[in-house]
Amino acid sequence: MIAANPGDLPPLLEVRNLTKRFSGVTALKDVGVSIARGEVHAVIGENGAGKSTLMKILAGVQSQDAGEILLDGRSVTIDSVVTALDLGIALIHQELNLADNLDVGANIFLGREPRRFGLIDFKQISDEAKTYLELVGLYLSPSTLVSTLTVGVQQMVEIAKALSVDARVLIMDEPTSSLSQHETESLFRVIESLRDKGVTVIYISHRLGEIQRIADRVTVLRDGENAGHLERDQISHDAMVELMVGRDISQYFARADHEIGDPVLEVEGLRTSTWPGNAIDFQVKSGEMVGVAGLVGAGRTEMLATVFGIEPPLAGSVRVLGEPLRMTRGCRDAIEAGIAMVPEDRKQQGLILEMGIRANIGLPGLARHKRVGAFLNRSQEHRDSDRMIAEMRIKTPNDAQQVQFLSGGNQQKVVIGKWLSMNPRVLLLDEPTRGVDIGAKQEIYRLMEELAEKGVAILFVSSEMEEVLSMSDRVIVMHEGRITGELQRDQLSEEAIMQLATGNPLAKTPT
Repeated sequence: MIAANPGDLPPLLEVRNLTKRFSGVTALKDVGVSIARGEVHAVIGENGAGKSTLMKILAGVQSQDAGEILLDGRSVTIDSVVTALDLGIALIHQELNLADNLDVGANIFLGREPRRFGLIDFKQISDEAKTYLELVGLYLSPSTLVSTLTVGVQQMVEIAKALSVDARVLIMDEPTSSLSQHETESLFRVIESLRDKGVTVIYISHRLGEIQRIADRVTVLRDGENAGHLERDQISHDAMVELMVGRDISQYFARADHEIGDPVLEVEGLRTSTWPGNAIDFQVKSGEMVGVAGLVGAGRTEMLATVFGIEPPLAGSVRVLGEPLRMTRGCRDAIEAGIAMVPEDRKQQGLILEMGIRANIGLPGLARHKRVGAFLNRSQEHRDSDRMIAEMRIKTPNDAQQVQFLSGGNQQKVVIGKWLSMNPRVLLLDEPTRGVDIGAKQEIYRLMEELAEKGVAILFVSSEMEEVLSMSDRVIVMHEGRITGELQRDQLSEEAIMQLATGNPLAKTPT
């Protein structure tokens, strides 16, 4: 490995006291990072730690509110992606940004096409593209259509594209999330080769085994602040986990003890299309709140979507109160069996923003409450919306108010309320408090508590560790599409969850 900062040279890239706020929420607070020439520098942290915000600022996608960025010891202003590229900083997004209807060479030089006599010089594109492709170990024709390439090869094309703009710093955001083991190994070899050539790589990943394998140094963020730093000889799974966790959660909502009954939802051998090789088994009992923890890409959302019928299962069975769920008509079968689901993205999947509260709340019950023919039962719609507005404490002048004009917290209450109007036996919640303020969070927690007291089985996914620890009777932890462990309430701790979430099923947990 190349030694950091040979001689008396300053760090290649340095961040000092970087701060970023979004609508009053502090995403980064006085963050500092020093990155050497020709090193692989990993930046890790839990979901919401501020990693992506930091990378977007370095890549010119966003601007900081305070703080300083230095390149080669000189202060720089990165006010756009073009500026970042001119400085030699390139971000390779988790979601690849290639035009799959163009060939490889065209993608590498897209927007920067060399010209001869005013026309695009395709020969120069082909010759230079071939050089950059070989730098990342690809020996394919630049005329190859991108749509014919695997995700792993497309990842390498993205790196070649970054090198074509003389990138000195490559930021890789979860680069292996869609790669096979073989493709991951190929990527690691390319990263090591780039490091040997003096290119600096900033590597973002939740997979701590990869960090141990590839990183020269590690910076850990927690809640938008620096949590610690590890040199190469200090990098270990336990050391990284210890820095990633450890927050005081005493100020958050704590659950009261209550009676838990018999199983209501039973899932056996369920295989999702995202992780077809892993079977999922679990159950949720009457009055029980089961949290589902895991890092980005663990398969939590896909599991809920499959149980609810949004995605067809490849194998396995679901039972509600002992009765098999047919799972042949998608969500209709789940709804008729008493399953309700609040999706992660309320604006895209949970609401019709241009419609009123009453119409949104009435959507799930259209088939149940319709009159003869295709006429709607307006009186039932009004009763349901009035009841949900009162129970959910939705702040609105009336039930005809368009939901697009409600606050984020009130929009989330409408999403939850429309399913509660169906009196579900099982409630699936995907990130139930994402994007809502602390007051709305407390009301949603109160509601979850009341539903559990009434015997509703609740299965909820959350990326907020405090929420999982405070609200769960039991926690299922997922990693790469499989359940790596299950923790009872008296076994719950941030470290126990993080050990399992990062792929260590043999982690010792309190007894």
